[in-house]
Amino acid sequence: MSKEHRLGVSEINLVERHLKVQKATEEQVCAAVEEIDSLYGIDEVSFDPENQMFLLEYDASRLCIDSLEKLISKHDIEISQDFWSKFKEGYYRFVDQNVHDNHTHTPWSCHKK
Repeated sequence: MSKEHRLGVSEINLVERHLKVQKATEEQVCAAVEEIDSLYGIDEVSFDPENQMFLLEYDASRLCIDSLEKLISKHDIEISQDFWSKFKEGYYRFVDQNVHDNHTHTPWSCHKK
């Protein structure tokens, strides 16, 4: 059973991302969440203050992790630079680019829609 998605979000291209940040004030986080929530292609955005983590769901054919990180940085919020965060960011970039490159691809075999 699938849920209703926002305009500009296709379930097949939907990805979920967790971005850990350095200490951020409540005002910075609220401003960043409000701006991210207004983007075309965002399905859900929230912030977990206990873990200092942004929780993002978006259509990877329309947005990518780099653009969201830039938007977060614009509000003077630093993305965590620990090993695990950097490793996940690399994986997120790879998957986002793959989804973006292949979202218009037509399957050549019996896998057609």
